[in-house]
Amino acid sequence: MPQPALLAHDLVRHLGGRRVLDGISLTASPGHRIGLIGENGVGKSTLLRVLAGVDRPDAGSVTRPADLGFLHQEMPYDADATIAVVLDEALREAREDLAELDRLGGELARVPEDAADHQELLDAYGRCLEQAQDRESWDADRRAALVLDGLGLGAFGHDRTLGSLSGGQRGRLALAALLVRRPSALLLDEPTNHLDDSAAAFLEEQIRGLPGTVVVAGHDRAFLDAVCTDIVDLDAAVDGPVRHGGNYSAYLSEKRAERERWERRYAEEQEELAELRQTAGVTAHRVAPDRGRTDNEKMGYGHRAGRVQNQISRRVRNATRRLEDLERTQVGEPPRALRFAVGELAARAEEGPLPLVSLHEVRVPDRLAPVGLEVSATDRLLITGGNGTGKSTLLAVLAGRLPAEGEVHRRHRVTVGLLTQDTVFARPDRTVRDTYDQSLGTARAAKVPLGSLGLMHRADLDKPVGQVSVGQRRRLALALLVAHPPQLLLLDEPTNHLSPVLCDELEAALGPGPGAIVVASHDRWLRRRWQGREHRLER
Repeated sequence: MPQPALLAHDLVRHLGGRRVLDGISLTASPGHRIGLIGENGVGKSTLLRVLAGVDRPDAGSVTRPADLGFLHQEMPYDADATIAVVLDEALREAREDLAELDRLGGELARVPEDAADHQELLDAYGRCLEQAQDRESWDADRRAALVLDGLGLGAFGHDRTLGSLSGGQRGRLALAALLVRRPSALLLDEPTNHLDDSAAAFLEEQIRGLPGTVVVAGHDRAFLDAVCTDIVDLDAAVDGPVRHGGNYSAYLSEKRAERERWERRYAEEQEELAELRQTAGVTAHRVAPDRGRTDNEKMGYGHRAGRVQNQISRRVRNATRRLEDLERTQVGEPPRALRFAVGELAARAEEGPLPLVSLHEVRVPDRLAPVGLEVSATDRLLITGGNGTGKSTLLAVLAGRLPAEGEVHRRHRVTVGLLTQDTVFARPDRTVRDTYDQSLGTARAAKVPLGSLGLMHRADLDKPVGQVSVGQRRRLALALLVAHPPQLLLLDEPTNHLSPVLCDELEAALGPGPGAIVVASHDRWLRRRWQGREHRLER
């Protein structure tokens, strides 16, 4: 049975008075795994919700398979529902396939081959058989056990309630339910959040093995590189959103070339426009038709003057016509992309023999196993480890925000800054600009304007903090830290919710420099390129 395609045509969606989707069209055929990327706020999640039918577009249409699966941010179950309930629903279609095959097989055995309805039963059996084969229905129960184990949930009793699971565990369970179902179209929003290396690798293998359509919005560059056959960049481009064939690495090189072409075309058109305006508006006045005659041209004056006037008129008409055409069709100016423009992320500490912070047999019961490490004045330290090993806890201990057992020695008067995963501001009604200015103080905010750091678009500065995206709030928190750099900068999953381009630029800024930087991250792309020390936590 052919897998159906997912089709979207001229989608328009307004949110909060802003046009988030502006005429988006997408064809997602079976076998294609499409990655949606772009800045925060360009509409990746909105597009997924419209494709899934969760939101209705203001204009445009979507044709979707009946069994489409969408990874919701929250599972549609009560807190007292059990893992078994979720799995039963995920296995329902496969079990229905097998039950229907049994029923139709029984009917065929009872109905003679020469009966009027035998062929109709045979056709129905064939359709059901194809569907069961596409869903691998006979293997569903084994697949469920395999998927739970691969996503780190295999040891959980099926009587566990959803309320007893962490947010990350519930997210993994929702993802497991979709993989067990094997829908013909699968929509995923940031699917590798809360996944460790082994779970992310398992997910990549599962996604590559799906015969249908996959559309995934995410910032996980390693995941996009591993699974995508196409990348759709929703950021502004000369001809609207662009679809790039290939994975993330292929997209990067093509994106740079495409941006250079746009900038070159815009510059050439602006230069031509200036010349045409000069010709159309000035040339006719520069050559005066009634200038005085010289003695040696009196005989041919009338003829020559007329010829010059005709040439000028023709040149002006041509320039005016070309000017009108070009003004109507000219490409827009390439928007200024956010470029991470911070000088130094951390400040130089006074020289001395002692580390900034040292830990000896430090532990936090049920959260962090005993650990010992030192952070020097110019260290670059990457903290890695599986989910639940205590990476965030360790950063909180280093920052002095969480009491711990064992010996913690911190250099006197060392300044510390911590970027946490959950960014909450006390006054969500206050604008981004005012939050920045009042948090830093007038003098410092004037010395390092928020717009100079390349972390927020000018259009977002006067929006209330509570109305900007999670990624934009994290950028604001990062801006507050680096605008007044601490001697010890602690970053917890700093690439979460950042666009791929900003991730690349932030990673470049994490290189050698004054001060100490400690990063806790599950970002495989970042970790593969890390040049400093690494400390791995174990359970």
